[in-house]
Amino acid sequence: MLLSAATTVSRRFSVTLPCQLEMVRDAVSQLCRFLKQNGTTEEDIMACELAMVEGCNNAVLYCEEAGRSKPIVMHAITDDNTLELRIEDHTPGFTLPLQSRLPEHESESGRGIFLMRSIMDDVSYEKAAAGNTLILKKYGSGAVLPDNYSSEPTLEAYKDRLAENEQIIHDMTEELSSCYESLSAIFRCGTDLGKTDDLAEFARCLCSDLLQITSSDWFVLRVVPKEEERLIVFTASEPSLKLDSLSLENVPEQGSHAEVSAALSRQDVWFDPKLSKTNQGAWQEIKPSSIGLVHPFYFGGKLVGTLTVGKEMGRSSFTAAHANVIHTFADFLAIQIVNARFREEQMSHRLTSHELEIAKNIQRALLPKQLPVLPGLGLAAHCESARQVGGDFYTVIHQDGNCVLAIIADVMGKGIPAAMFAAIFRSALRATTELNSPRAIMTRINTMLFDELSDVGMFITAEVLKINMTERTLSAATAGHCPVLIMSPGQTSLTTVAPDGLPLGILPNTTFEEATLPFPAGSRVLLYTDGVTDAQNATNDFFGQNRLFNWMEKNALSFNSAEELKESLVLELNKFQDGGTLYDDQTFIVLMDENKKL
Repeated sequence: MLLSAATTVSRRFSVTLPCQLEMVRDAVSQLCRFLKQNGTTEEDIMACELAMVEGCNNAVLYCEEAGRSKPIVMHAITDDNTLELRIEDHTPGFTLPLQSRLPEHESESGRGIFLMRSIMDDVSYEKAAAGNTLILKKYGSGAVLPDNYSSEPTLEAYKDRLAENEQIIHDMTEELSSCYESLSAIFRCGTDLGKTDDLAEFARCLCSDLLQITSSDWFVLRVVPKEEERLIVFTASEPSLKLDSLSLENVPEQGSHAEVSAALSRQDVWFDPKLSKTNQGAWQEIKPSSIGLVHPFYFGGKLVGTLTVGKEMGRSSFTAAHANVIHTFADFLAIQIVNARFREEQMSHRLTSHELEIAKNIQRALLPKQLPVLPGLGLAAHCESARQVGGDFYTVIHQDGNCVLAIIADVMGKGIPAAMFAAIFRSALRATTELNSPRAIMTRINTMLFDELSDVGMFITAEVLKINMTERTLSAATAGHCPVLIMSPGQTSLTTVAPDGLPLGILPNTTFEEATLPFPAGSRVLLYTDGVTDAQNATNDFFGQNRLFNWMEKNALSFNSAEELKESLVLELNKFQDGGTLYDDQTFIVLMDENKKL
């Protein structure tokens, strides 16, 4: 609420409003409520309302730039015999004529004074350097009347009042017609919008109708692009008005453009060649002799754009009714623009979701549909992405003889970029499986992927594990990955295997070490990504390496199949996370020697 809180002391009332047309109605409504509470008749209230609206509108329309920052103040003073209304303005002022006659229909001045004198008993105007005061009075039966007051209207006065009433009816008819035209244009354009997705063309058609309704010549509709601080031309009445964008950042207090001033102040800005250039718009060189209005429009408290409507100076000036129509059209446009953006976001979201679903299916297709079967060796694996797609990858490959390769990798990051490099890693791996040692495989893959990874600043941690069931050995090479965990019968603590090696993509000629260990009967092996140890619960505690090691030591030898051991770890992780958000992909492989049942 920009109006000051109205106060009454005894039978006095005052209200202050900014120098803006859109604030007049609310202020006058407050005054009328005061009059009604103090017993003023409905007839007199209607007269006062009409006179005060006319007086306040003039106080706004005829105010020059220097006075626009100063408020308009209305007063009402009532007693048993007299009702006095005052409007304090900061216009240059005028000389009140001794007599008022209804002006010609084409004339744009003189109607307000004639109207006020027709419905009020006394009208006077006091000019002063600090501000002017329009005084309107209604007299009761016991009032002391001025010497020059006459309650008996002359024949000439009757003729004037008749003409004035006819003019009022004519003006009301025009206003009703304007409202009808506005609604018709909105409904018609709204129907057209349902047949097309071209919002700019819809806005152009709607604003073209607005020009006809307000007897204007041109318009410029600017909008604020999403997540930006500037105004761009969305559509205009003519190509020459499709001007450059206007920044809303770091704007001086006295902006050089009316659109910027309106957007930042959240208030209408009236422009006129007679005013200083600081209130002119970017269209000044194209429309140098135009008058008009810039209206900023918002949705949900957020700036959507500005609508500028102008006409040549020689034509009739804008009225409060015209301003209301412009506001109505702009508010309707704001809703349509926001709705269009929402529909676009929904469509983009659906397309993205569809693309992610496809990517998810492709990534799932990269993982082995089933693990190889080797006599005496149980295999199980688990992979869950933090998003629809992720950067974890695993596979198990049966080599010639009684050997198996288990590979696990984690691409830095998540989402589609990580998934893409996981797919690239898989392709490179398929070209190296003829190599016999994990170290040779890791070296070859690093050479193949280094350029692609380094170009985008990404890297991959990976682990290659080879189990030879004939020789009963386990060999491993690591590229900055989590250690291999081994639990064998007769052990009370884990064996961890973590040979030195930088992540893939860090250096072009990385040297990878390889560790080879015995693979006793009944051994359990776990390869995992850091998404397992980085799992978090509701209090943001991490599952951690120690908790994983303890779980492995207590449970690894308690199960007779790799699948059972896998399900036990999945259950342990879910129990810890308790339905919380998964922040990183979780992948692990379980290998179990089944030659010895425990």
